[in-house]
Order: sequence, then structure tokens, then C-alpha cells
Amino acid sequence: MTETPETLPQPPATIPQQPPNNPLSDDRQMAIIVYIAYLAAFAFPPLAIVGLVLAYVNRETAPDWLKSHYTFQIYTFWIGILFWFVSIMLFFVLIGFLLMFATMAWYVVRCALGINRLMLREAYPNPTSWIT
Repeated sequence: MTETPETLPQPPATIPQQPPNNPLSDDRQMAIIVYIAYLAAFAFPPLAIVGLVLAYVNRETAPDWLKSHYTFQIYTFWIGILFWFVSIMLFFVLIGFLLMFATMAWYVVRCALGINRLMLREAYPNPTSWIT
């Protein structure tokens, strides 16, 4: 009995593999470092400036979906500085203390939302927004 090409065993079909969800081995690496630098700035404030510089440097060469994260990080820094300055100015009328905590909460929430979208490989939907 001879086997014809139709009866030969076929190799199993290969299933395309998704890239591993490892942020330290792909193009998301620098963006996650910027988010970490921003959060670590609570302990060592100059790290926020380091994160800002890294975001500016890497924004131009990043893919479009990742550019939205770098833009979001840049806006987070500058808007955060503005809120921080307003809070300090209002310390004299005692509302600045509350605004300082609100600014810190806003900053942490923005970083958390950015990290979440970055891990899902999604572009940030509105990176120039002042709220979230």
C-alpha cells in the first residue's frame, strides 16, 4: 500500500505566539522607567526631572502608541509642577495643605493609569488631558 500526498500525515499547524508580556524586554522599557522615576520622586525629587528628560529624549523615536505615553508623562510633569506651585502659594490661606495632598493623589493616579495602559500595550487615549 503506497501513501499518496493526501494521506501523508500533516505537521500540526503553528499557532502564532503573542510576545511575552515582559516590560523589561521590549520597547516599553524606557516608558516604565519614566513612570517609576516619577513615583520614586516622592522619596528623591530630582528623579522627576530625570524622568522628564528621558521622556523628551525617547518620544521622537518611539512608535505612535508609545509616543502617547511619553506625551502623557511630559504633561504629567508640567501640570504637576503647576499644581504644586499653586498649592505652595495657597499655603498662606491654609487651603494649600489640602491642595498639596490632592496634587500628590492626582500624580499617583495618573502614573498608575499610565502604567496600566502601558502594560496592556495600549496608547494613552488623551495624553494632553489635565485630569486623567
